[in-house]
Amino acid sequence: MAEEIHISELIRSGRSILIPNMNASRIAGAVTVAALVTILSAQTTSPDPKEIPVPPIRTSMAAMPGVDKLPSRPGMPDVLTMNDGQKVTTAAQWMKRREEMRQILEYYAVGQSPPPPGNVKGRVVGSQVVMNGKIRYRLVHLTFGPKESLCLDIGIFTPVGGGHVPAVISPAGSPPGAPPKFRLPPGGNQGTGKDALLVVGPDDDPFVVNGTVATTGGPGCPVLANGGGRTVDPETIAANSPVLAHGFAYVMFNNNDCGDDTTLRLPDGSWAFRNTPFYAAYPGYDWGLLRGWAWGVSRIVDYLESDSAIDKTKLIVTGVSRTGKSALIAGAFDDRLSMVAPVASSGGGTPAYRFSGADRGGKEGLTEMVRKYPNWFSPHLHEFRGQPDKLPFDEHWFLALVAPRPFIALEGTHDQNVNAVGVRQSFLAAQPAFEFLKAPDRLGVSWADRPHGMVQGDWDALLAFADKFLMGKAVTRRFDEFPAGLFGAPPE
Repeated sequence: MAEEIHISELIRSGRSILIPNMNASRIAGAVTVAALVTILSAQTTSPDPKEIPVPPIRTSMAAMPGVDKLPSRPGMPDVLTMNDGQKVTTAAQWMKRREEMRQILEYYAVGQSPPPPGNVKGRVVGSQVVMNGKIRYRLVHLTFGPKESLCLDIGIFTPVGGGHVPAVISPAGSPPGAPPKFRLPPGGNQGTGKDALLVVGPDDDPFVVNGTVATTGGPGCPVLANGGGRTVDPETIAANSPVLAHGFAYVMFNNNDCGDDTTLRLPDGSWAFRNTPFYAAYPGYDWGLLRGWAWGVSRIVDYLESDSAIDKTKLIVTGVSRTGKSALIAGAFDDRLSMVAPVASSGGGTPAYRFSGADRGGKEGLTEMVRKYPNWFSPHLHEFRGQPDKLPFDEHWFLALVAPRPFIALEGTHDQNVNAVGVRQSFLAAQPAFEFLKAPDRLGVSWADRPHGMVQGDWDALLAFADKFLMGKAVTRRFDEFPAGLFGAPPE
């Protein structure tokens, strides 16, 4: 047994993995699948019995098997094997497989979101030219949803006289000139790393500020600001934007306008964010915050498709850390996004759950994420805490769903939240989808010398990747390299 434990630790660290599909017969040490299951299941971490339950939300999705009904599978679930066991060999089968994967991800990973509202409208409420006449900035107020009751302010920066240009969509904060919005306070132990499900409250109504109701819990744009804060002026943003310097357009928005990033819970245990406009307008959906932010990206795409300054065939979505996760989700669920480039997306992002977190190589894994931020995900993900091997999916499915569109993971060589082995395992397990669609080089990764965050090196890689695959330019740098110092050279 001592030898098996030693080998299992090697597997979790990634040092003994020889091939992408984790075939047990070719793992160093010839450990059997049964032995792996025994070792890994013995070290699970169950949910804390003191957790206060979140009231369930009834949706239109049929129930799928719970964690107790699913087998333990240490290997990464194959993107090219359909639910009935058939291998994907035709384009029609791949389209069916994509829908299977999306349904599973909606149920277990991100929650079910409403369909596109089909009524997005935009009104330019401000416009100015900056950078000595080189860049035009527009503040656009979007409305959509039931009775056009929802809204989202976006800032669009475009080169003057540039014609149709590619655009980078980024949740980079409130756009200049946008009115400050109502914001919910943080949860009782948010940001501490503690279990968010152990607390509820406060008892005071969080939607009342100084005796005034900010929102009634129904759909609509918030009517009261509670601090807001200043936005950066358009001139400063334009002067410091690598995207605009590259000749592309830059579209910014505040993801909190789609759903407040808070673990605050009401006295009945429900999430307070579900009473903010996007979620209140669609009560029959159990989407977490990450899916809500991604849904907001799609409403921006709805508008950009008719913007004469934007090339709608070259839309890039990015985001950093938590919004890197939502960028990943947006790309997997919206095929109109031409390129997907999450940055430092960490747990719940590009790294595989099976190879991240406690007893699995460290950094952020499934257990850590559903403890700290269960509100980001589907309510069904929480029951897999400590048992990621029972997941019927893993994070590589999001990457595979982007294929054959270009996808690049932008990572840091000393990111304290990102397990590099987990990133590599997702990369390797998603490769078959890109290879099947004859686009193997469109799955990329780049490693910048940084901790958690985003630096110029990430922008350089993102824009070079776009130049190569969206603009057809000659680019000499490679996008398939993993730093050997992190875990050894990747397998051939």
